[in-house]
Amino acid sequence: MPEWHSIQFVWPRLLWLLVCVPVCLGLYTAWLRQGTKRSLQFTPRFTQRVGDKPIWRFTQHAPAMLVLIGLAGLLVAITRPQAILLLPSRMDTVMLAIDSSGSMRASDVQPSRIEAAQAAAKSFVLGQPGQVKLGLVSMAGAAALVQAPTDQRDLMLQAIDSLSLQPGSALGSGMVIALDAMLPGSGLDVRALIEAETRPDTGTPLGGDPATSTGATGSVKNRPVTLPKVPAGANTAAAIVLLSDGQSNSGPDALKMAQVAADLGVRVYTVGVGTVQGTLLKAQGMQMRVKLDEDTLKKIADITRGEYFSANNAPELNKIYNALSQKIVLKKHRMTEISALCAMLGILLVSWGCALAWWRQGKII
Repeated sequence: MPEWHSIQFVWPRLLWLLVCVPVCLGLYTAWLRQGTKRSLQFTPRFTQRVGDKPIWRFTQHAPAMLVLIGLAGLLVAITRPQAILLLPSRMDTVMLAIDSSGSMRASDVQPSRIEAAQAAAKSFVLGQPGQVKLGLVSMAGAAALVQAPTDQRDLMLQAIDSLSLQPGSALGSGMVIALDAMLPGSGLDVRALIEAETRPDTGTPLGGDPATSTGATGSVKNRPVTLPKVPAGANTAAAIVLLSDGQSNSGPDALKMAQVAADLGVRVYTVGVGTVQGTLLKAQGMQMRVKLDEDTLKKIADITRGEYFSANNAPELNKIYNALSQKIVLKKHRMTEISALCAMLGILLVSWGCALAWWRQGKII
């Protein structure tokens, strides 16, 4: 539906043509009120009589009213009206970033966090339309691109099954790898960001120039380039779905990398798997309590204009992924010419009026 307050006209001066509508209405009224003979001739069909005066019913004039309104629509179409429309826009690329750190072995989400995450991710993949490309990033001590964006669902399912748990958790690295995979032309210097050689913040470059210079010590320094920033969430063609227990203990700062995603307009939808109370995890003769760090995941979603979801059991996780399938159908506002819509509505109303008149009288006029 158009936002009515936003309506503009390419040729506003042609609006004077709408004067034809009241003129036609006047001619129609005059024709109805012609001499006694014509009135009496049409009274049985179009009026009721009270005494000697005919009373005109609104429904009896419906064909003429429909034609007049349709004529108005056609005249408005001539002026080439434009309005802001709210249009559905499904993502072109969605990257799944799944935490594959050792803490994902925890069983507070049955059968385990990682198994529940894999099962829900598969459901999510199978629920996406065929034209949406999906990719997968694994986040452990280092992040790795497991599957580049593809429309082959079987490849994605195999990639999800291939995830293996490793020590460490690098959420920041995972977001950078996902951004580079879905936006290869963004100019991100992935190596510099991950190795913290270039630290992005507000007003500073997001990446580096591949060209390098060697100093006196022989070390290589990245020469940063300034990338154009866009409002957070403005990129409606790409999104990241990050599933983790929120505990990031290696790689670049997760919140700073979330700002990089925000500067590129990419939304990050975070899914927290686990419980805030956590559970005891035993490994190599030691035990530690692994908890869900909701604060970090909420901040990542807030910075990128995404949304945070929490799941402490497998059924909830499946519901979240089903909800995400709808969430990534973003809506965007666009100034669009609606001349065709006005013309189609006008033709429809004129045709309806003529058909109604023919059905009632056996003629149009």
